[in-house]
Amino acid sequence: MNTRVLSVRRDIQAEQKADAAAERERLGRRGTLVINLLSSPGSGKTSLLEATARHWAGRRSMAVLVGDLETDRDAQRLAPLVPVAQLTTGGACHLELPLVQRGLQALGDPAVDFLFIENVGNLVCPASHDLAEHLRVVLISTTEGDDKPGKYPKMFRTSQAMVVTKQDLQPHVPFSLEAVTEDALKIQSALNVLTTCAIDNTGIQEWCEFLEQQYQEKIESIYEPAGNQ
Repeated sequence: MNTRVLSVRRDIQAEQKADAAAERERLGRRGTLVINLLSSPGSGKTSLLEATARHWAGRRSMAVLVGDLETDRDAQRLAPLVPVAQLTTGGACHLELPLVQRGLQALGDPAVDFLFIENVGNLVCPASHDLAEHLRVVLISTTEGDDKPGKYPKMFRTSQAMVVTKQDLQPHVPFSLEAVTEDALKIQSALNVLTTCAIDNTGIQEWCEFLEQQYQEKIESIYEPAGNQ
């Protein structure tokens, strides 16, 4: 049997990337910073969002798109605090832009300061998909072990920040903050590293201040008030 290899020499995701760039610009000009939260299952994305919503209550507006294979349990947790829409993949291991856009429509395309996309728990597939985010943040909990950056380098290479969660448990598990930070910075030297504990609010103020700084840098320079659009 003869085999022929054809070299296409074009990015098969070019169209999806262009759509994501256009949506990112639209949301930025509207005054919304989009944050894509990624992690393994159980790393504390929902808990971090709950703590963030409580910290900003009455001062900053936010909404959340919650991605899961099944159930809306995380969305139910967040619903008393912020506008939320469930994105159910039905088995897919990651979110894609059309599903995110449908979630925005379900929310009424809200003009909020911060839009969080709580991605499906997975350190592999979501790293390859642009969801029109301005900021990609990867979470790693102390209970997972400190070897994840080296084992899943693309996720850390494509992120701008790493949040180490569940700091209250660090004295009780074999986890080194120094080791995970060193490993992550070898992969992405510009990575911002933060530590949090959502249960007692440790690091939540610093996390929110980091997001506010990102808002100033990425959004305020392009923001067009509704009357000027």
